[in-house]
Amino acid sequence: MGNYSVLIKNSAKNDLKKIKKSLLKEQFSKIIEVLKINPYEASQSFEMLQPKHSARYSRRLNHQHRVVYTVDDEKREVYIFSAWSHYE
Repeated sequence: MGNYSVLIKNSAKNDLKKIKKSLLKEQFSKIIEVLKINPYEASQSFEMLQPKHSARYSRRLNHQHRVVYTVDDEKREVYIFSAWSHYE
């Protein structure tokens, strides 16, 4: 494991603007560092989202917000699809 690139999809770019203005910047940075090393590490409330065949994972920023991503192991890339609330 290790040395994954983390790429932000267009769907998450507005979320990043919100994170930069919030108190979640540090937590988001920690998640990015974990994703670069091992996107499957069981930390930060790591979970596989349903349905399982979608191969999407999430990690919690806090009780309301989470980072949703997929992993391409062949390319060693992590794609972030959202990084804000899934309740809004």
